[in-house]
Amino acid sequence: MITRESIRSVLQSEVGRETVVFGWVRTARASRNVAFAAINDGSCAENLQVVFDRERFSDDRLSGLLTGACVRAAGAVVQSPGQGQVMELHASTLEIVGSVDDAYPLQKKRHSLEFLRSMTHLRPRTNTFANVFRMRHHLCLAIHRFFDEEGFFYIQPPLITSSDAEGAGETFQVTSMPLTAVPMSEGRVDFSHDFFRAPAFLSVSAQLEAEPLALALGKVYTFGPTFRADPSDTRTHAAEFWMIEPEMAFFDLEDNMNLIERFMKYCARYVAERCAHEVEFFQTHYEPRLGERYRTIVENEFGRITYKEALKSLSEAGANLETVPVWGDDFTSEHQRHLAGNVFGRPVFVTDFPACIKPFYMRVNDDGETVAGVDLFAPVVGELVGGSQREERLEHLERRARQAGMNLETYRWYLELRRWGTAPHSGFGLGFDRLLMYLTGMENIRDVIPYPRAFGKMY
Repeated sequence: MITRESIRSVLQSEVGRETVVFGWVRTARASRNVAFAAINDGSCAENLQVVFDRERFSDDRLSGLLTGACVRAAGAVVQSPGQGQVMELHASTLEIVGSVDDAYPLQKKRHSLEFLRSMTHLRPRTNTFANVFRMRHHLCLAIHRFFDEEGFFYIQPPLITSSDAEGAGETFQVTSMPLTAVPMSEGRVDFSHDFFRAPAFLSVSAQLEAEPLALALGKVYTFGPTFRADPSDTRTHAAEFWMIEPEMAFFDLEDNMNLIERFMKYCARYVAERCAHEVEFFQTHYEPRLGERYRTIVENEFGRITYKEALKSLSEAGANLETVPVWGDDFTSEHQRHLAGNVFGRPVFVTDFPACIKPFYMRVNDDGETVAGVDLFAPVVGELVGGSQREERLEHLERRARQAGMNLETYRWYLELRRWGTAPHSGFGLGFDRLLMYLTGMENIRDVIPYPRAFGKMY
């Protein structure tokens, strides 16, 4: 019995054998003697050309070969005499498994990315999104393999939490109470009626929950969804996205930066090696300098500069910038791209930010006004990574938390880590979807997420 094969397997096999394939028709055409259909089953970027002898197949049977139709074809794998493919299938049987009608929206023409966002259920069938999601898979594998090889343990933090790790208040609240009749007591919400008997939120970061495990297992990492109720409606913002967040005991800021650089280089090499066809596609259709981008990551040491030095550099370039930052300002995307793209021409670490613009958990430097924080900026996309050496001194951590107006009782467990067996430790957070944007050349985060969630939109 002839068994079904993936198109990827067929294209990598030898000619002269019988096989069965399934796939969706990308294009179809007919001449006097034969009909052709390019089909794809998602297993690889390449299509398989299937040839139908019109003496064997009637016009009625071939009429179902329409773009978008799902077909089953059996036949012999032969050397292709045409250009653009090495092998083709000469069909002996054809079955239209899933037909389409004239309303099928993905006809053979170029569709805008904005149009395709309106049909997330169909856009994976296009070349662009099939390539994006194959690369997404391989980048996930790269992340897990890197941390495994580095001796990390993969942990799964809670998605429902009582804390706002960033202190920015951009959280989605979770409740089991009916919103049409929220229980109240003395003018306030009575959380004794709620599922957890206390306010609960979707996680904005796994960092705080990862630190206790790092202070027991040494090196851990999380890789999962996070949620931000940020009303920004830009090409780099999403309400639901995935984060990579490692935490490492006994690491200082220098150790942290070295790990980030190794991680970035590993991911770029891995994807370039395993997704050569996909990278070539994005370089041809979206980002002509994509190959150069990969080489820049892999072959160059990342730049390093302090916040104070970055301010001076941006001040000197003031005439070419919309705004010039001063001490205490956070850097905008324009500033980030300028530093990485124009000043360094490669990814650059910026360290030692003013404490007033960074979260309470970052270690205060000896000058008392800056923290041991680091951001990694990349050309074109701006910030990719944010990290720091964590504050391990209880008195400093409590003071920073109070200055931020935080309820210390909510974070009692976090503070206790500094009371009992404290140790220097560091970590960072990297937005997986932004990293995928950087490695594909796609310009909108909604085009690298299968089902994006954004401000005012549920695609």
